[in-house]
Amino acid sequence: MNVVAIIQARMGSTRLTGKVLKDISGKPMLWHIINRLRFSKLINKIVVATSVNKKDDAIEALCRKNKIDFYRGSEEDVLDRYYQAAILYKADYVVRITADCPLIDPQVVDKVISGCLKKKNIFDGASNAVRRTFPRGLDTEVFPFSILKTLWTQVKESSQREHVTIFMYENPNLFKLYSVEQERNMSHLRWTVDEEKDLKLVKEIYNKLYKKKTVFSTEDIMRLLERNPYICDINKDVKQKVIFR
Repeated sequence: MNVVAIIQARMGSTRLTGKVLKDISGKPMLWHIINRLRFSKLINKIVVATSVNKKDDAIEALCRKNKIDFYRGSEEDVLDRYYQAAILYKADYVVRITADCPLIDPQVVDKVISGCLKKKNIFDGASNAVRRTFPRGLDTEVFPFSILKTLWTQVKESSQREHVTIFMYENPNLFKLYSVEQERNMSHLRWTVDEEKDLKLVKEIYNKLYKKKTVFSTEDIMRLLERNPYICDINKDVKQKVIFR
């Protein structure tokens, strides 16, 4: 069984252009996401899915330099980009990750993968964003290739194809997603990067916790925030762009 993590990444962010390659502790943000996912025990392959837009040549260059698997496809039809990447790398299960999550936790990712596999006969996939208990920025979705193919075939609206899985959330009568949750509700925490203040918060966390050849966990971050509550104030005024959920 081939579990493939596909990270959607592009340079054309409207609020923080080129954010996926912004420097964090001497490495591009995208590099850190890939590095953290390498500590997953259940992912077999990591792929960056970027677009054919010339701006994204820089992402391809990063992948080639670091021997990272990648695929280039449609800039707007991200669903097709995922589908073609999954075919190319022969995915049995797809782990959907976005390139604005430099604090992605491989243990949380494995929890979602494990939930999907254990519930595969009952649910169409698993997500920790159905009912949020994890910080925003640890978002992970896992589903079999067959479901991705169904979405690719059935979804027609451009806005739904741009956001890949939105159709599943909007049609719970058609798709059953297993909700991966934790006892402690940390959904109020914002660890994703959309604006400069978000990036500043992430850099502060990396400055205090990052070490080469190791990966810090969600628990490590929470202990840091409890000792240094000012860190949470850095991006407290940033509003999440509402797309769905």
